[in-house]
Parts: sequence; structure tokens; C-alpha cells
Amino acid sequence: MSETYRSVDSRGEARFEIRGSEFIGHVAPAHTVEEGEAFVDAIREEYADATHNVPAYRIRAEPLREWASDDGEPTNSAGKPALNILQQENVEDDAGIVERRPHEQFTITAAYDDSGTVRGILESSDVEFEAKYEADVEFAVYVPVEEASALRDRIRSATSDRISFESL
Repeated sequence: MSETYRSVDSRGEARFEIRGSEFIGHVAPAHTVEEGEAFVDAIREEYADATHNVPAYRIRAEPLREWASDDGEPTNSAGKPALNILQQENVEDDAGIVERRPHEQFTITAAYDDSGTVRGILESSDVEFEAKYEADVEFAVYVPVEEASALRDRIRSATSDRISFESL
């Protein structure tokens, strides 16, 4: 799964009224089924007095996990239409929509002598990282999957393989 995909960028809420009934929609990014279900549970708790809470999600997992509930409404009258919107928009990880690429996380441990070289390579690459300076320097790296191998090779070469990598 190294291709880009559409995902929810942040939490969002929309409200509208139809024939005297108020409808409130909530959306949030969720990267695991557990996160999706926790969000559904939190909304149910926050709106415990609602007549119906109709959840739907699409979670990027192996395989893609999709789920919806009508919550007492007639079968396929509420949950399925909500899920259909996510499917039609090809949105995963349920508010703006963003393009995301799968990433890999790993740490690089380097001696102080090599830390400037490693930091320079990371700063010039399309990666996110944090550095922790202790006895050695540890870089926590978040890199697009398709660029990870080349980045590791570049760092190994530049430091004459004096660093270590650990996958997270």
C-alpha cells in the first residue's frame, strides 16, 4: 500500500435542520479500527440524548475496513448512505480532505561525529524527524515508504555505515 490516498485532515462538524429535526455530522481522522470505534463511542456519549447516532467509517488496514450502523433507523436508510459518501469521495481514516502517503518510522542512532551529516541529509530530504541528544544522537524519522530505502542507503554511505537503524 504505497500509493497516495485521501484522508480526513482534522476533526470537523456540520449542522443542518430538515423539517424541524437537527442533524449533526462529525468527522475525525482514525488510523486504526480502535481509533474509529473510540471516536464513535465518544460522539455517542457526548450526544447520549440524540434519537439516533449513525456512524460510518473506512479505515486503511489490510484489508480496508468499512462499517456503518443505522442505529434503529430503517435498514440501509442512514448508515449506508453515510458510508456511501465516504466511498464516493474515496476518503479513508475518517475536515478538510488531504492526500496522504504511507510512511515508515525508524530511528537512527549516530555518534556525535556523524550526527551533523545525518541531520544535514534529513533536513534536505522530504522527511519529518526529531533529534534527541544524549550519549549518542537518536533521530526519530518519519519518511514516505517509497523513499525510505534510498534514504537509509544515503545515510549509510555518508557515514561509512557507522550508524544503526531500528524500525518502529
